[in-house]
Amino acid sequence: MIRVVKVREHERALVFRDKVFERLLKPGWRVIADPLLKVRVERVSVREAWFAHKELDVIVRKGALESGEAVVLDLAEHERAVVWIDGRVAAVLRPGLHALWNSFREVRVERIDARSVRFEHASLTAILQAQGAREALEAHVVEAGHAGVYLREGRHEATLRPGTHAFWKGVARLKVVAVDLREQTIDVAGQEIMTADKVTLRLNAVVVSRVVDASKAVAEVEDHRQALYREAQLALRAAIGTRELDALLQEKDAVAAELAAAVGRRAASFGVEVVTLGIRDVILPGDMKELMNKVTEAKKASEANLITRREETAAMRSQLNTARLYEQAPALMRLRELETLEKVAGKAQLKVVLTEKGLAETVGKLI
Repeated sequence: MIRVVKVREHERALVFRDKVFERLLKPGWRVIADPLLKVRVERVSVREAWFAHKELDVIVRKGALESGEAVVLDLAEHERAVVWIDGRVAAVLRPGLHALWNSFREVRVERIDARSVRFEHASLTAILQAQGAREALEAHVVEAGHAGVYLREGRHEATLRPGTHAFWKGVARLKVVAVDLREQTIDVAGQEIMTADKVTLRLNAVVVSRVVDASKAVAEVEDHRQALYREAQLALRAAIGTRELDALLQEKDAVAAELAAAVGRRAASFGVEVVTLGIRDVILPGDMKELMNKVTEAKKASEANLITRREETAAMRSQLNTARLYEQAPALMRLRELETLEKVAGKAQLKVVLTEKGLAETVGKLI
């Protein structure tokens, strides 16, 4: 028998004889000999770019698509591809055989060697939203003020800046660790420490730090914040344990500077800079607090008594100097008497009789 097939402009026809692919028919009228009635014609539309068929490998192997009808991709295990259709990102392809009709669509393909693992592209945001991107790519977002430490097979490959970064899946074992580069405050609270004179007290300290080398902060210690907290604890015990209580209370700033230097040296080894370290509170036991209050009270009372004695001594010294001056100049004494008399007369009605001798001597005789 003879079969006449019409293939329209937007179609292609796949001819199978006895369930085996034979050829591809282009648009137009086609005549097919089918004496045994074993021919099957399957029409496919080329308006859609994607050509998926269970017999695709056979169709490609027979060269049916080599005439420019389609773009054929046979991606190796280490290869990936980004497909652009009509200037827009359409899909990300994994290893395997793929075909796209290019009769009605503009198809462009970027083949990529995935062995580099990290994928950088000017259109990365659009590619990550394309079909197949989630299965092919692993995306990591590094926030502002952070750094991403990229480890490949356990080795440090790069330190990533803020932004979106993508990596091919199924190529290597990778890990991205986000590290906060901003200043961070760590409270070292409730540390019970014994001083050199056997006084047990509690200290509250605060450490302000920031990461300056993200790769060291990840590679050298398990948790750089916990490591810094532990170093601050040890430094506090070392510094306080060698000082007596009075020296500690008098030299808090010097102790804080010593602690900052000690902790800073250790923190630098795992990529952390200590900005400041200060002793916030020194909490004494109840009985020691009462004793310290009594000592302070006695000290203040002694200081007040000393000030009173100094003032009395100064006053007596001033009176002695005045008496000597009056003794050397009797006229000054007479003027002083008159000033006193004027003040008294202004407050009461008095009759004053002046003699040749001084007022003090006259009053003395009267008494």
